[in-house]
Amino acid sequence: MNNPLLASPSAPHGAYPLDAVKAEHFIPALKEAIEESKKKLDAFKKSSATDFHHVIVEKSDITEKVDYIAGIFFNLHSAECSEDLDKISPEVSEILTRFGNDISLDPVIFAKVKACYDSRFDQGLDKEELTIIEKSFKSFVRSGAMLADSEKEVMRELDEKLAKLTLSFSQNVLKATNDYLLEITDENDLEGLPEGVIEAASELAEKKDKKGSWCFSLDVPSMLPFMTYSKKRELRKKLLIASSSKTFNNKFDNQEILKEILVLRTQRAKLLGFNTHADYVLEERMAMSPKKVTDFLEDLLNKAKPHAQKDIDRLKKLAKEIDGIDDFAAYDSAYYSEILKKRELDMDDEMLRPYFKLENVVDGIFKVANLLYGINFKEVFNVPKYHEDVRVFEVFDEDTKDFIGLFYTDFFPRPTKRGGAWMSGIKEQGMYHGKVERPHIMIVCNFTKPTKTKPSLLSLDEVLTLYHEFGHALHGLLSKCKYRELSGTNVFWDFVELPSQIMENWVMEKECLDIFATHYETGEKIPAELVEKIKSSGKFLEGLGTLRQLSFAFLDMAYHTADPASVKDIESFETDATAKTALLARIPGTSVSTSFSHIFAGGYSAGYYSYKWAEVLDADAFEFFKTSGIFNREVAKKFREHILERGGTEHPMELYKRFRGQEPDVGALLRRAGLH
Repeated sequence: MNNPLLASPSAPHGAYPLDAVKAEHFIPALKEAIEESKKKLDAFKKSSATDFHHVIVEKSDITEKVDYIAGIFFNLHSAECSEDLDKISPEVSEILTRFGNDISLDPVIFAKVKACYDSRFDQGLDKEELTIIEKSFKSFVRSGAMLADSEKEVMRELDEKLAKLTLSFSQNVLKATNDYLLEITDENDLEGLPEGVIEAASELAEKKDKKGSWCFSLDVPSMLPFMTYSKKRELRKKLLIASSSKTFNNKFDNQEILKEILVLRTQRAKLLGFNTHADYVLEERMAMSPKKVTDFLEDLLNKAKPHAQKDIDRLKKLAKEIDGIDDFAAYDSAYYSEILKKRELDMDDEMLRPYFKLENVVDGIFKVANLLYGINFKEVFNVPKYHEDVRVFEVFDEDTKDFIGLFYTDFFPRPTKRGGAWMSGIKEQGMYHGKVERPHIMIVCNFTKPTKTKPSLLSLDEVLTLYHEFGHALHGLLSKCKYRELSGTNVFWDFVELPSQIMENWVMEKECLDIFATHYETGEKIPAELVEKIKSSGKFLEGLGTLRQLSFAFLDMAYHTADPASVKDIESFETDATAKTALLARIPGTSVSTSFSHIFAGGYSAGYYSYKWAEVLDADAFEFFKTSGIFNREVAKKFREHILERGGTEHPMELYKRFRGQEPDVGALLRRAGLH
């Protein structure tokens, strides 16, 4: 079989053959690449050399082909997961986990890493080289390299089981999301919905062979407008319950998987000498300990909760006044929030959408990147893509004309794509076989699709999401590190959100909106009064928004500091863990936990607090931009040189202080959110 995964990429810039790869290619390619790597590892182990180049650079090259194949697999599994690809995913995961453990638990390889680590100050290494050998040594230790042989076997089993379980958790969430449809056959049940939402629902119905009706799915661009505008309270309730119970007490149930993940994570942490999974995770974070995280969250809770209570009281009063509702519930929040926003700010999302045509927003974000960092984006059509929705851009430095990287975008929901939005390094910046190469970066979102009569018109939230993911992309694209293990977003997890979250601030500024926010039909610029309303909306019901994020963070920490034996009933555990942030009665039979992919299938276990932690950093950093002008090249240059280009080459607080001249001020977040 001609296997594109085993051939050297021949497309421009060495772009990966994403159009030619099929599910059937992965396992044969992985097995061959692993066999080849094992032969090279045998030779590597026989060598007596323990210098940096041998232990770090040569070892990285030995496993590069396996990493390449795995990277393509996991990118496709998230963004374009066919049934065939999904079917082989447990085997792929098992093969990769076993190979990873073969290396991390090998005593000879670890002995070489330790010898290099012990002699690191005698080798004339620079700061980046010292960081990578220290990180490599610690990674081996945290993977079990110092355990007894019998304990290493236990570690292997734990890792293999965890890899399968987290994958199964994610698969269930995707299947459950695709499985549900709210079908409406009575036109009266569409009351309150904007014309574009109704048109999209009609097109979805056609696609699902339900012509003549209107369908709403659990994908955010379909569900959120319904929850925001539908006057039919019972239907809002039905849709929210479907979303909140999609993997709970049904054929896609994730409860036992979740419990087993917790048991295995705790066993793994204890095997390595930690009390809890949270202690294990936070050793490698800026926050450092569960207590520091909890203190941080509690401090924010104390400041935000009074504001959130006022927010919910205003919504309850409005619901009573308009519709006589005495039992205000979670499925009423989005609907009455929108009415309140219209009343208080004279603004709603539908007023903004005409100014946020997707193509204009994308062109605008490229102009913003140019104004800040002097880079240009040019669309190309000779690079392989895995789906027709994908667009690819070459990125160049405006002054030097140097190639910076490839940038892929994939914006619309489909059944083969998981929900949410993310940035991914298809190919990370750094050294490959002795040559430092430029990155290939992708952002994947689930935005409002174009209809037969309208282009893709984004909500303000979707524009903010695009800027957020683009911030991650800039972190990957502008990286200037020698070693890919430290480049781009390979930083402490509670620092990784700074480059993404800071970009959202520009959306709230007139100077930025004037660049791209033009009416898709008339071409007129967004009016100044609407810009003011957008700025005001940044603080609108911010107490409630903060409490929602804190609720997720407390739930995450509760799961990962608890004795797993205490997690008997998911619903009651979740209720107890989020009680301090709950302002509304819980809807029985629902669970956030069983579809909480961030912590049970992503990289955010014991790390969801990172979003609020990074908000402190981004609010403080943006205040620095605002003192000199939001497009000031000197400030942008500092941010680029000390944050975006340096990856994980130094401790993030050192990098931040070098940019800002001081540690971040928590007050900046409270000032921006109106919570001080």
